[in-house]
Amino acid sequence: MNNPRLQKLQVFYEQDPNDPFNLYALTLEYLKSDRSTARIYFEKLIRDFADYLPTYYQAAQFFAEEGDVKKAKETYERGMAVAEIAGQEKVLRELRGAYRQWLDEWEGE
Repeated sequence: MNNPRLQKLQVFYEQDPNDPFNLYALTLEYLKSDRSTARIYFEKLIRDFADYLPTYYQAAQFFAEEGDVKKAKETYERGMAVAEIAGQEKVLRELRGAYRQWLDEWEGE
């Protein structure tokens, strides 16, 4: 691992693995260099920190880019449900918009 930022984020995560932000930041950094690890961490975020809303947009977009249509759809839908339950209207609107745009692009292919 020759990436100082990645190393620092790994240390933060190891120091406090119960803070979803630490794992989220680490995941986003892995997106730049190791998509298979990013996938593992997105799945961990969704499983272990289901209420952490920032995950859903990025994870759904990631799964869509990877061609995993089923996982992308599930992730958008789950994120919208979590946002609705949490009363996070702005996040809900953003996820709905991204989901609709993705559906239009996916169905148009």
